[in-house]
Amino acid sequence: MRFYRRLFIAVGLVVSLLPGFVPTASADINIGVMAPRGPLNAMKRWIEFGRYLTTELGDKVKITPLSPPNMVPVARVGSVDFTLSNPTMAVILQEVYGAKPLATLVKKTGSQFAGVIVAKKGKGIAKAEDLKGKNVMALKFRRAAGAYTFQTYHLLQKGINPHKDFATFKEGKRQDDLVLAVGKGEIDAAFVRSGLLESMQKEGKINIDDFVIVDQRSGDGLPQLHTTELYPEWYLSALKGTDSDLADRVKAAALRLDAKSKAAKRAKIIGFVEPLSMKSMKTALKALKITPYDKDAADSSAVAAAK
Repeated sequence: MRFYRRLFIAVGLVVSLLPGFVPTASADINIGVMAPRGPLNAMKRWIEFGRYLTTELGDKVKITPLSPPNMVPVARVGSVDFTLSNPTMAVILQEVYGAKPLATLVKKTGSQFAGVIVAKKGKGIAKAEDLKGKNVMALKFRRAAGAYTFQTYHLLQKGINPHKDFATFKEGKRQDDLVLAVGKGEIDAAFVRSGLLESMQKEGKINIDDFVIVDQRSGDGLPQLHTTELYPEWYLSALKGTDSDLADRVKAAALRLDAKSKAAKRAKIIGFVEPLSMKSMKTALKALKITPYDKDAADSSAVAAAK
């Protein structure tokens, strides 16, 4: 029975990443979790949180890992009740789809994170200006917060446009792969979120000493290596149409999550706090003219941008 249960979960995860996939309602409550490092990683991290909420609420809660491009289509059709996503997506869900931020995630490093521009040591890349004419990769353009938006805004403030001033600027599918490509010399630099390098080193994938952090910052309270200013961590949001009483119950349960609980330990978090202001995030998105602040932004353009 254990074998078939694992097989069922694995098949479900693969299907969830198929283009155009829309999860069906097989639970009382469905939470769509953004999965930038892949569905298996997301399910491993958040499955205990789903079980915790099931116990707290008395209703079955399903965790559905979603690749970043699938977040908007799923939200658009209302196939999930709640989302756990990066701040870029949280703003889009709020401004375009009427979602309500319920809580902000708190990790061991706090309720804020940043972007990292990482290069290989010995390549002569240490400052933003050194990136001109180089080959660089980021995660999903105009969607990834800590692996595109933060760094692009940081460089824009220094008069550098990645889409014009780099020799090449391409999208990647997984942040881990971007770092590995830098390490192999396949690209000159990459945009990833703070904390990833430390996680990859702990997992035995890299040696941080082999890399350089471009425009490295310190003294702002974030202990992890980073390049950009700090922004709010991920948001737990209720999609438009979700019962308000249910949203209140889910929020209360999230805020009650104990750092010593199995769910928190598995997710590698401390818990949740009241939703932080989105002002800094919105400022960056507006400066970059990213949906929903593109002058032509509309429901259709948001969907198109996610493809």
